[in-house]
Amino acid sequence: MSALIDVILPVFLVIGFGYIVAWKGLFSETAVEGLMRFAQNFAVPVLLARSIARLDLDASYDLGLMVSFYAGALISFAIGATLARGVLRRTGPDAVAIGFACLFSNSLLLGVPITERAYGHDALAGNFAIISVHSPFLYTIGIVAMEWVRSKGTGAGLSRVGLNALIGVLRTPLVIGILTGFAIQAGQHLTGMALPAPVWSAMDMIAGAALPAALFGLGGVLVRYRPEGDGRAIAMVTGLSLLLHPAIAYGLGHFVFDLGTPALRSATLTAAMAPGVNAYLFANMYGAAKRVAASSVLVATALSILSVWVWLAILP
Repeated sequence: MSALIDVILPVFLVIGFGYIVAWKGLFSETAVEGLMRFAQNFAVPVLLARSIARLDLDASYDLGLMVSFYAGALISFAIGATLARGVLRRTGPDAVAIGFACLFSNSLLLGVPITERAYGHDALAGNFAIISVHSPFLYTIGIVAMEWVRSKGTGAGLSRVGLNALIGVLRTPLVIGILTGFAIQAGQHLTGMALPAPVWSAMDMIAGAALPAALFGLGGVLVRYRPEGDGRAIAMVTGLSLLLHPAIAYGLGHFVFDLGTPALRSATLTAAMAPGVNAYLFANMYGAAKRVAASSVLVATALSILSVWVWLAILP
């Protein structure tokens, strides 16, 4: 019970506060848009750049950690897209968008604060190692799959599909923040000179605002999503995201790769997060399965209060 009260509840209280004030009209939709634009386009990329620039690459990048997390993500994507197409009889683009919702866990806005509250700031190295390739890799998978499905019958080749995917990935602010972090680290390594202290201090200030602003804004964004219809698709996305993905990550990390405790915690908890708002943004970008993606974000985020509690009890 202490994990629920001390670790999970504060994070969801911030989300709930944002939800209530937006629902009651005390924080307008325009204000929510502005806050999320600040968080997603500026503050969170700065947080990523700062964290990755300070990451010990040799110590943090564990092959077992990466395979444990991303094998679960890819299996969830494949099952979600296949069932959406073959069982739920959705169109090809809809199936990809639904699969993407199963693929893209909220690794940053939920995974980082919950891991930090449960195990402390020093436990986040594995989280940021996963996050450093999360958006680039998963957006590439989603965009390539979507462009391939949409290009059927148009004569577009794989090179065109790949180019569209690359352009789409490189334009995302999160990827720009990640690449900036790697660039800072490479520059410091090559020149032997660190960034000036005032620059680090400014980055710390902006990064400190990233998660509270993003969590509060996430609550405001969720107000507009209503779990209407598509019940089977929403249940499937929720089950794959909250149960299958972390189960695969835990099983591989514990029984196959024998990960150390910090890495096992990072892989499992990050995998246990609900689909992120990016799942809806991806669906909205292509106009496919928008209601399923939006409703899945809302329903899975609410249910993750209980599922994360269970995973915290299972983890060492």
